[in-house]
Amino acid sequence: MGKYFGTDGFRGEANVDLTVEHAYRVGRFLGWYYGQQQPDGGRCRIVIGKDTRRSSYMFEYALVSGLTASGADAYLLHVTTTPSVSYVVRTEEFACGIMISASHNPYYDNGIKVINGRGEKLEEAVIEKIESYLDGKMGEIPFARRDRIGRTVDFAAGRNRYVGYLISIATRSFKNMRVGLDCANGSASSIAKNVFDALGAETHVIHNSPDGLNINTDCGSTHIGRLQAFVRENRLDVGFAYDGDADRCLAVDENGELVDGDRILYICGKYMKEQGTLVNNTVVTTVMSNFGLYKAFDREGIAYEKTAVGDKYVYENMAQNGHCLGGEQSGHIIFSKHATTGDGILTSLKIMEVMLEKKERLAKLASEVTIYPQVLKNVRVKDKNAAQEDGDVQAEVRRVADLLGDAGRILLRQSGTEPLIRVMVEAPTDAVCGQYVDQVIGMMKKKHHVLE
Repeated sequence: MGKYFGTDGFRGEANVDLTVEHAYRVGRFLGWYYGQQQPDGGRCRIVIGKDTRRSSYMFEYALVSGLTASGADAYLLHVTTTPSVSYVVRTEEFACGIMISASHNPYYDNGIKVINGRGEKLEEAVIEKIESYLDGKMGEIPFARRDRIGRTVDFAAGRNRYVGYLISIATRSFKNMRVGLDCANGSASSIAKNVFDALGAETHVIHNSPDGLNINTDCGSTHIGRLQAFVRENRLDVGFAYDGDADRCLAVDENGELVDGDRILYICGKYMKEQGTLVNNTVVTTVMSNFGLYKAFDREGIAYEKTAVGDKYVYENMAQNGHCLGGEQSGHIIFSKHATTGDGILTSLKIMEVMLEKKERLAKLASEVTIYPQVLKNVRVKDKNAAQEDGDVQAEVRRVADLLGDAGRILLRQSGTEPLIRVMVEAPTDAVCGQYVDQVIGMMKKKHHVLE
């Protein structure tokens, strides 16, 4: 991770950590950088989408100013989802795409996600160049002049094409299915209901009235309780909750019970194996997926790989190895046949496909995975590397792993942004989890790594 860009773009509080000056300069660099790569001096085309935060409009205008001042044409999708930007970039041959969103963060945060011409998250080498420019290390970029100045193009049609693409993926009509959608007052508000209505569902929607300040506020995938109650009260067949930019999805079964990303990976992975479409018979997860998911995969004879936390790393593994399904517990699910990023609405369509093709309720499909209790504690330490690599701490971790055997697991992981070691244990009971977590933390204290 760089100084400004993390695993999911340049993110922070609007006009505090991420300012309009930052956005303008990011636009200046991208317009110039991709302009240099156009054959025969052709004009560079860059597409922009945004979520519903009040500051998204401010950042959109700043980015457009920077892009056009560098000679690029800026195509505006307006309020849309992150995966729709990825789709439009790769199908309409844009040089790159920009999504203005802080995903599941509160309204006062925002972010700039840059997507390359293949619809994937931007390469680290280019991010390093952007950061060098932001820090004033590469000199000034020339302004475009006269007829080389860029223009702004309304491109709402691109979003409509994405909606059509989603509808085309469904294998059956959703007629007679009562579906609840929680749009988190975010990007899904402009798309999700249209898709489900077009497929024939009886669609019931909550939190689809964004006002610039209510995105993710007590709603969406980070506050799933609202949708759970809504599904129970209205006796719906299924519910889906999205986050602010709709790149993740969590589901709720007909009883109002949560079906998280791990269970979604299992449901879709098992179905795809049965259909002969699970390439390499492998699902890609992160190290934070629940131990119960791996037990269920073992039972079904499905292989799996584990990456660092972040859908960026999941997709990198999938692309390198040719796998077609991967994701995170949080609901970032990637179906590489259809998308290069997590796509919440696509994920909900794939869950509907399994339910309809197998004629099963979601509660039955999800019941095949037993989620193990988990205890995770964050330990503030003097030195993350010293604490994690300490021989006595590692020996204690191995002792716990031996005691757990095949009935659980232990994981030590450094925070990417804070001086923290995360100690996580999954086991058959909460008491066992807590006991072993405290055992490892006790050793870290004994070796004087912990800041009291």
